Amino acid sequence: MTVTTSHARWNGTLKEGAGTMSLPRAGFEGPFRWASRFADDTSATNPEELIGAAHAGCFSMFLSALLTKGGYTPTSIATTANVHLGDGPTINRIELATVADVPDLTGDQLADFAAQAKAACPVSKALASVGEITLDVQLA
Repeated sequence: MTVTTSHARWNGTLKEGAGTMSLPRAGFEGPFRWASRFADDTSATNPEELIGAAHAGCFSMFLSALLTKGGYTPTSIATTANVHLGDGPTINRIELATVADVPDLTGDQLADFAAQAKAACPVSKALASVGEITLDVQLA
């Protein structure tokens, strides 16, 4: 089985402190702060943003696999994930929005494949405790 590793380091108190999160395989390292998570500081990242990227990437890859297995060749699949952090704090909603360019596929067929991908991708399964995960899928 594949094992991936990420790192995070936090220094200081919750509101005055700061940290970094890193993804060594990709060479990504980004700062995060209280304000980038709970306020409007867009100069740093936050855990929810990384969860959204993971979910969008996993869903897109899983959808591609299902389409390919179904006999279709996707040209592109672009997914955005909006992750809502509510009281608690708790991730209470994720909105997936996907535009797929798949020759010879109808919108209804795409919706069926996308529903399967949403239910079965590993990140969706890991996020099963999220109150609501919505899906808007369209053909390009």
